[in-house]
Amino acid sequence: MPTTAITPFSGSYQPEDVQFLLQPLAMAYTPVAEKEQLIQSGQSHYSDMLSQEPAPSDKHKALFNQALYEQGFRLAKESVALAKALQQQVAGEQATPIILVSLVRAGVPLGVILQQTLREMGVASVHYGISIIRDRGIDEAALAYIEAKHGTQGIVFVDGWTGKGAITDELAKNLAGRPGYPEQPRLVVLADPGGSAWLSASSDDWLIPFGILGAPVSGLVSRSIWTDKGVHGCVLCDHLAADDCSEQLADVITAHRKHLNLDSIAPALLTEQQGRVQPRLASRAVIQHIVEHYQVDSINRIKPGIAEATRAVLRRVPDHVLVRSLNDPDVELLVHLAQASGVVISEVGDNIGPYRALTIIKKVL
Repeated sequence: MPTTAITPFSGSYQPEDVQFLLQPLAMAYTPVAEKEQLIQSGQSHYSDMLSQEPAPSDKHKALFNQALYEQGFRLAKESVALAKALQQQVAGEQATPIILVSLVRAGVPLGVILQQTLREMGVASVHYGISIIRDRGIDEAALAYIEAKHGTQGIVFVDGWTGKGAITDELAKNLAGRPGYPEQPRLVVLADPGGSAWLSASSDDWLIPFGILGAPVSGLVSRSIWTDKGVHGCVLCDHLAADDCSEQLADVITAHRKHLNLDSIAPALLTEQQGRVQPRLASRAVIQHIVEHYQVDSINRIKPGIAEATRAVLRRVPDHVLVRSLNDPDVELLVHLAQASGVVISEVGDNIGPYRALTIIKKVL
């Protein structure tokens, strides 16, 4: 596809921090309940529809700010460890520019933080946000645009965290046989409880601040929409402009980074270097247990991890929320949202393995 057909934009971020390779669309919104029925009946794919994202409540915003205050230092430190690993593993002695390709939306806030961190480290990098859709794949037009400009040597894919590993599998399937990519996709995440990323800062399921908000912490860009012509689409969520905290997040992490002793932070280790097979096995065992115990007919209805569980309550029709502990402050927002929606909440201890929370989507048909 000719590169002139794509017009990058930066949303509410600074242009030097990210370029979204998406086409803004105008589309009718689908009510959440109707969307759920269409998804589960197979009449429509989730990426064909979008429900209007509601403004976060005062309680939601307060809990986001609390998470940013309490977890911002960890986010800053671990993003430095990831940036150092990318410098070591990708840039190397040849000083190859690092091409951050964030998967919209969850990867974008981390990609912005990595872009700013690498820039401060004097490492050449470029950051794009592109779409990948479960069962439909990565945006071929957007990826071809990046390859034409930069080649493939410096490309790494960025997501916020792993859950069941579905996006990792989708990425691997899409890149298989595509020239210039290693057999294992170079997927970088902050948290890897699913044990499927190439590079991560930890395998913990923790309260990542940008995991509990959508467009207001992702440049006011919606979840991506499937299109069969040109790059995938999105909706610009201008109705949430008053709640936008995308730059706030980046600024807070920058402030924390300035107080870190960067020399004391070791590069994050690749998953294979850490020998972290246990999280992957534990994740699979938990998903299988949930399928059997709760008679779930599709693993797509299982959303593990604090971030995924919270987003599922906000965007889908949830049936059941499982938490390791009701006294865990990191699931306070999830519990609050579930209670407000009348969703059953169960405290299940270690029965959810590496995860601290999990949401099961309601079967509506």
